[in-house]
Amino acid sequence: QVQVVESGGGSVQNGGSLRLSCAASGYPYSNVFMGWFRQAPGKAREGVAAIYIGGSITYYADSVKGRFTISKDNAKNTVYLQMNSLKPEDTAIYYCAAELRGRWYNSGDWRYWGQGTQVTVSS
Repeated sequence: QVQVVESGGGSVQNGGSLRLSCAASGYPYSNVFMGWFRQAPGKAREGVAAIYIGGSITYYADSVKGRFTISKDNAKNTVYLQMNSLKPEDTAIYYCAAELRGRWYNSGDWRYWGQGTQVTVSS
């Protein structure tokens, strides 16, 4: 059974930092992409970042470039999202996704999803 589980959400003030973790299990972890999406109330789910587990390819949304960093620990089957210089507009539920089958920023092209973790940034 495939499982994708996020952790690390919480509440911070404007300019603060958080690190999200995503642990994956139940499928071949090596030659796949994993990614992070977010969804704010009343808005569509949007791609934040993605990483290729078998190499060094990473993708970022323009809105987070220079502030967020996606990384991986293959020994732990875990992907991280380090979020610095957080802004109120980063407030959303953050979802981890696994196994990409198309465009990384298209939520419909990911096969497996976690339940999400809330990130709230206050001004």
